[in-house]
Amino acid sequence: MDGNRVVITGIGVVTPIGSGKEEFWENLVKGQNGVKVVRHFRDFSTYIAATIEDFDPRLYMEKRDVKKTDRFTQFAYAAAQMAIADADLDLQKENKEKTGVIIGSGIGGLDTIEKQFKILLEKGPRRVSPFLVPMLIANMASGYISIAYGLQGPNLTTVTACASGTHALGEAFRILQRGEAEVMIAGGAEAPVTSIAFAGFCAARAMSTRNEQPAKASRPFDLKRDGFVMGEGAGVLILETMQHAREREAAIYAEIAGYGTSGDGYHVTAPDPAGRGAYLCMEKALRDAGIKPSAVDYINAHGTSTEYNDKIETLAIKKLFGEYAYQLPVSSTKSMIGHLLGAAGGVEMAATLLSMQHGIIPPTVNYEYEDPACDLNYVPNKAVAGELNVAMSNSFGFGGTNACLVVRKAGFRKEA
Repeated sequence: MDGNRVVITGIGVVTPIGSGKEEFWENLVKGQNGVKVVRHFRDFSTYIAATIEDFDPRLYMEKRDVKKTDRFTQFAYAAAQMAIADADLDLQKENKEKTGVIIGSGIGGLDTIEKQFKILLEKGPRRVSPFLVPMLIANMASGYISIAYGLQGPNLTTVTACASGTHALGEAFRILQRGEAEVMIAGGAEAPVTSIAFAGFCAARAMSTRNEQPAKASRPFDLKRDGFVMGEGAGVLILETMQHAREREAAIYAEIAGYGTSGDGYHVTAPDPAGRGAYLCMEKALRDAGIKPSAVDYINAHGTSTEYNDKIETLAIKKLFGEYAYQLPVSSTKSMIGHLLGAAGGVEMAATLLSMQHGIIPPTVNYEYEDPACDLNYVPNKAVAGELNVAMSNSFGFGGTNACLVVRKAGFRKEA
């Protein structure tokens, strides 16, 4: 019975290593790195980021709308268009009251805030754009997509730091399970490569200062990691009830089997050193899916390249999976595209789905020096082949917010 089962039928991505699933996947498998020097940040302790230099929003929206939207909204809308096309979904034929949007963003229109505040200081309040507020608010990515297609189903935004994209997918999954919609456009978008964001993260000493070797800077689980590398982009997926997907004979990437959330209850930025929060969200996701840990074939890790996150995520995986953890491939695509903050979960789920489709696990690049505290199989430096029936994607954010999704190939029902 299809019941309340939910599947994924479309993928759209805008990333530092390519836009569209084909270019993104090709470069991911090759281990292509998208980190580069950002020249106007030379005065900062960190002046590297995984940026998207060839993105033209006019390819996806009218010129007048480009002027009224922040970069994060433009990324989201472009990725949504790609996902809708990939799913072969004709929204004009859908029940618009049963079609909704959830796009997560950890920060929203920070670039707009920065530029308009400068105008306020230099030219006065009368020169501030009348579009300031709708450009900067985090829900505008969801709002713009909903308005563009005339969708009247759920229209929400998750703002949970680096877990925003995964929470968006998980909450869309729940909405579909409850029968409140038939189709959800969901994922995450972020455009945080701004002066104020860099200043803040540099002050917190959270980012890598490997400025002379940009492509080597993001190195999750490696002993010589020294902080994360900021990235930008969007990952948007089409989620449908299984019944709806079958009725329209849609191609299915995977079924969402389980979703788990938790809080560390520990610190505003540091993860719980015992890994309890990360463990709980993974355990809840597997329990929700009715899947035993030994059935998981791959984990797309949060893997930020920071000292504590990588160590504690490893600890949590070992707590949950036991001895099987040492057989389980775990990789971090942030090693190639940087940390997309609120967009990370959407893009990383796209990577996970493509891994399942192609039977190839993307690598953790820049893994050169073993860390005794990080002693799992991180798929170092080269992609490997592997049949993936069940996979997991992790996202953990500031404030101790955690999210995990478990997906399986449609039709794969083995429990262990």
